[in-house]
Amino acid sequence: MQGKVYSMELAGKTLTIETGKYCEQAGGSAFVRVGDAVVMVNATVAKAPRDGVDFLPLSIEFEEKMYAVGKIPGGYIKREGRPSEKAILSSRLIDRPLRPLFPKGFYNDIQVIATVLSCDPDVQPEILGMVGASAALALSDAPFMGPIGAVAVGMVGDEYIINPDQQQRAESRLNLTVAGTKDAVMMVEAGANELTEKEMLDAILLAHEEIKKIVAFIESIAAECGKPKMEVNIYKPDEEFTEKVREYSREKVEWQLDTFERKVREERSEQVKAEVIEHFAEEYPDSASDIDMILYNLTKEIVRDKIINRKIRPDGRAQDEIRPIWSEVGILPRVHGSGVFTRGQTQVMTIATLAPLSEGQDLDGIDEVTFKRYMHQYNMPPYSVGEVRRVGSPGRREIGHGALAERALVPMLPDESEFPYAMRLVSEVVSSNGSTSQASICASTLALMDAGVPLKKPVAGVAMGLIKDDSTGNIAVLTDIQGLEDFLGDMDFKVAGTKEGITAIQMDIKIKGINEEILTRALEQARRGRLFILDKMAETIAAPREEMSPYAPRIMQFSIHPDKIREVIGSGGKTINGIIAATGVKIDLEDDGRVFIASPDAEAAAAAKRMIDDICRDIEVGGVFLGKVVNILPIGAQVELKPGKKGLVHISRLANYRVEKVEDEVQIGDEILVRVIAIKPDGKIDLTRKELLPDAKK
Repeated sequence: MQGKVYSMELAGKTLTIETGKYCEQAGGSAFVRVGDAVVMVNATVAKAPRDGVDFLPLSIEFEEKMYAVGKIPGGYIKREGRPSEKAILSSRLIDRPLRPLFPKGFYNDIQVIATVLSCDPDVQPEILGMVGASAALALSDAPFMGPIGAVAVGMVGDEYIINPDQQQRAESRLNLTVAGTKDAVMMVEAGANELTEKEMLDAILLAHEEIKKIVAFIESIAAECGKPKMEVNIYKPDEEFTEKVREYSREKVEWQLDTFERKVREERSEQVKAEVIEHFAEEYPDSASDIDMILYNLTKEIVRDKIINRKIRPDGRAQDEIRPIWSEVGILPRVHGSGVFTRGQTQVMTIATLAPLSEGQDLDGIDEVTFKRYMHQYNMPPYSVGEVRRVGSPGRREIGHGALAERALVPMLPDESEFPYAMRLVSEVVSSNGSTSQASICASTLALMDAGVPLKKPVAGVAMGLIKDDSTGNIAVLTDIQGLEDFLGDMDFKVAGTKEGITAIQMDIKIKGINEEILTRALEQARRGRLFILDKMAETIAAPREEMSPYAPRIMQFSIHPDKIREVIGSGGKTINGIIAATGVKIDLEDDGRVFIASPDAEAAAAAKRMIDDICRDIEVGGVFLGKVVNILPIGAQVELKPGKKGLVHISRLANYRVEKVEDEVQIGDEILVRVIAIKPDGKIDLTRKELLPDAKK
């Protein structure tokens, strides 16, 4: 079958989209290529709505295939298993700008599968996945109100770079992904090394200019090859019934919302719902679900009106006001570091664990990053929102929030040479009412400083919200949004950083994008909020502790010549295992000769280092060693100088006086000081104790 191939120039490279040749039964298909990177994306929509749902059942799957990088999967099964964290994050990245671009009330299943077929280290496959998903949906019969485009932005020196290559990403102060329509920005995801708000805004706006080109490119392809869009039948309750319910319940909903206490508001909400259903039960006996929908829309309308026009937030705060904050550290006696950060009804407890670098995380995937020493994990159990539900493995949301916190803190971690530790941070959300991901960043900063990790600077985060009235154009940008404002609002814009600049951003939009004015206001308001939070945190702990927990390992780092590594390890690991058994330490050896000794006992670590130093010392004439007697012969004692190297102390050289029997002077197992006096051509070593002992026998 002959397909159609379309190309455009994007940031100095050729972006190619091919359609019609492969996957003919999918709703829409795009074969996307830049350089040697190829991602195949297929989108399919169900013909009818899913029963019993009140949300858009959009499923995005980003599939990493190990053959794309010429690898066979590890393990016994030898096939791809559960998606990696990177694949899950890529799926979320694709989902977030697409979801708002379907009609509200459209409940048909939509599935988008992006399969990475070939990797190029200079091309980020998730960017191709986003572009391909947009193209596949635009070509399909799904009622997609796109297309969107997406690019990555790096910053080397003062220069912004669109879709940077591998070397540029390694040097970049910025790792930014932006997606949007031709009219507005839809999604932002970034990690940065203290960029200013102006630098971040300029990067986002530059990305949007490139996005417009991609959108026009996809529109031209869809105009030629796209399928007619399916007819959308959005269910709405009967208009006459809707007006009756709204008229009867408006005052009740106003009363429901006339409190700043969340628990009281939720209790009133249940009461109002029950009263309205009971009132209409006789005339409309099967209308409970319709009433629920009408009350939701009425509640949303009133809350948004109060915020925009009456300047009243659900808890009474000003639009730029942060909820009451308190925090503490050192709450758990045996862990290496702990911190609690509380903001309103949102509370996160983070525990820090330090370990040798060998306990960092190995990453098995198609990405060029294969190891990380800093791991941040986020958990949100059901009790945090007063619910009872099954507890299982972390979902995509938990993985995403953990990755965001990790990205925010990594730029402020000490260099590995300064602090040779692996770090695992676990954030437990123990109470949730919005902005938990940002609270986890704050709690983690506290836990790291409590653990004695020499952070370059403290990091804090704050979540911004938006309420936009399309009829008037009025907007309200809200600092530190809580759950109801997030649920009924138009934006969730998370910004983390230090006092000097931004280290991470994540923005999700529920409307058809935002403009430069809103971005500018949100970034400035977030900066002021972040500075306020950092000052509050400093009241609890202003700097990292000078001493680590007594239960944390002390890591001694030094280097040996790489040629000596084999001697330190010994045959079958016998030598290094012997050192570990004798001292109780943990030893890691790197290929470049770096040695890491970990132990809570400083003396044990020092003893292990001495043993390694002895092994690495060259045996030369005149050298003095502390050796162990390993054999007694009639003519003298054999002494082990280091593993695999023995010498002989002749009986005449065992002391500064005459020795009748070797056993009178030394026993097997004794440690004695000896000096090398000769190394014979056959490798045999002659030793002496003379001049290393007192002159006379005691």
